[in-house]
Amino acid sequence: QVVAGQRGDLAFLQYTGGTTGVSKGAMLTHGNILANCQQAHAFAEGQLTGEVETIVTLIPLYHIFSLTVNCLIFLGLGGRNILVSNPRDVKLVMMSLKGENFSGISGVNTMFASLLENPDFCKRDFSKLKLAMAGGMALHRSVAERWKAVTGNSISEGYGLTECAPVVTTQPVDISKPVPTFTGTIGVPVPSTEVRIRRDDGSWADVGEAGELCVRGPQVMKGYWQRPEETAKVLDAEGWLATGDVAVMDEKGFLKIVDRKKDMILVSGFNVYPNEIEDIVAMHPGVKEVAAVGVPDEVAGERVKIIVVKRDPALTKEAIIEHCRANLTGYKIPRIIEFRETELPKTPVGKILRRELR
Repeated sequence: QVVAGQRGDLAFLQYTGGTTGVSKGAMLTHGNILANCQQAHAFAEGQLTGEVETIVTLIPLYHIFSLTVNCLIFLGLGGRNILVSNPRDVKLVMMSLKGENFSGISGVNTMFASLLENPDFCKRDFSKLKLAMAGGMALHRSVAERWKAVTGNSISEGYGLTECAPVVTTQPVDISKPVPTFTGTIGVPVPSTEVRIRRDDGSWADVGEAGELCVRGPQVMKGYWQRPEETAKVLDAEGWLATGDVAVMDEKGFLKIVDRKKDMILVSGFNVYPNEIEDIVAMHPGVKEVAAVGVPDEVAGERVKIIVVKRDPALTKEAIIEHCRANLTGYKIPRIIEFRETELPKTPVGKILRRELR
């Protein structure tokens, strides 16, 4: 007997990445998933022409972004996915792309950076490339600029989370027009989605004021599987989901993610956000990878520490400090610099695990 499904029925138990704590199972309904597919279709209507498109899927399909965007949405258009079993293995990626002229690619900042380190990738023909999408972590300006120089195509940065099936915001897309190399924003909400910025005292913030990003819409999860206490921490009675991300909205409604609340560093009473430090340090040509964390300090409460993987073996701590002094306010300048020979710890999809570096 065929059971009639309802929009409120559970479709997926999608576990969060666990980058800042214990992974939790987000209860995503059929309605959540279908709504997010329709939202993305409406936002990008007419940009991709289905059956003639090929997209490189660097993020595994068990990740909510690839599951919804690359699999459900893109296959729904009639497009073709190139699946890469281990995107952190650049040689494997290059083998998977052999003879392929892809029109789209999605990934996280570290994946784009790794590809740009590969000379063979940089020599490819990118004439068919229409759309590169980044999410999951902050896109560094240095990566965006190098990507544009190599491919002639800009990376479009969006925002989503497991609890929202996942798409919340994206850059307005018009592939017929030149796209800025780097905007620093995650775009605007997709249709039928409300976003607001909330202060620590629970009141709503003004335009240009930093606070916690909150989301309400048909894509917001039902709650966490068998975790009612955790659900109550993030979902209120009016349907607003507290994302745990600090953001700012400008007068045009564009959003900028500042950082994760849990990753914020408090230096002598001043808020310091690792994303800003990492973006500046990554602009130094001698830096391959960087992560910023807070470490205890008896005087300042916390101080900034950065962990760096060198691109240039001759890079010194003094050169990094000089670069930071030219681009950062005094209290944001790293006080501790650690060099590592191996790549920084990451999740399976390439997000840097700051908690393992503290």
